[in-house]
Amino acid sequence: MAAEYPPFMNGYGTAAKILGKIIEAQTPDRFTQDFLSTKLGFPGGTAKPFIPLAKRLGLLEGDGKPSDLYKAFRNHSHSKAAMASAIRKGYSQFYERNEYAHDLDKKKLEGLVVEITGLEAGHATTRAIVGTFETLKSFADFNKPEIHKVGPIEEKAASVLKSSLEVEALNEDSSDIKLNLAYTINLVLPKTDDVAVFNAIFKSLREHLLNK
Repeated sequence: MAAEYPPFMNGYGTAAKILGKIIEAQTPDRFTQDFLSTKLGFPGGTAKPFIPLAKRLGLLEGDGKPSDLYKAFRNHSHSKAAMASAIRKGYSQFYERNEYAHDLDKKKLEGLVVEITGLEAGHATTRAIVGTFETLKSFADFNKPEIHKVGPIEEKAASVLKSSLEVEALNEDSSDIKLNLAYTINLVLPKTDDVAVFNAIFKSLREHLLNK
């Protein structure tokens, strides 16, 4: 697979079969050629390019370890959203030019591939890229919210929120009137690396909710 080209497999029909097996099989510690061959039952050479494909989609880490996106794909409740996120990641070149690339018909999609790669329409690689994209689309739902990996900022934010709640609980226990309260707070955190944004969120929670 040429790195400058969008992800593809010449045997994209095999990719569909492998994805179906992934949903059924247990998540391995490492997704290797041996796992692909022995556990999933794809020993042929046409299946070997699947691992590089999966890495470019973000389903596998560089060392072959299944990612959070891989695990979400195996969850029937999140499978289609996970694949939509994987497609947007792997085919970012498509979405830089058309944010609704998944809605293009086959002819327009081929034109987009020709524009990106410089290949001719009808070229074997052009057909493989289009075929792979179309195959992956059959596992995706682009109307569902995207699934993103939780990063360090989000993890730190969750930790700070937990600490805040614990402090409030201690204050309640030390009062004359003993109250047993449980908080369930669901936050949709913004995509930002600015810690000040999260500090503002928690300050607002403490002032307007936790201190009530």
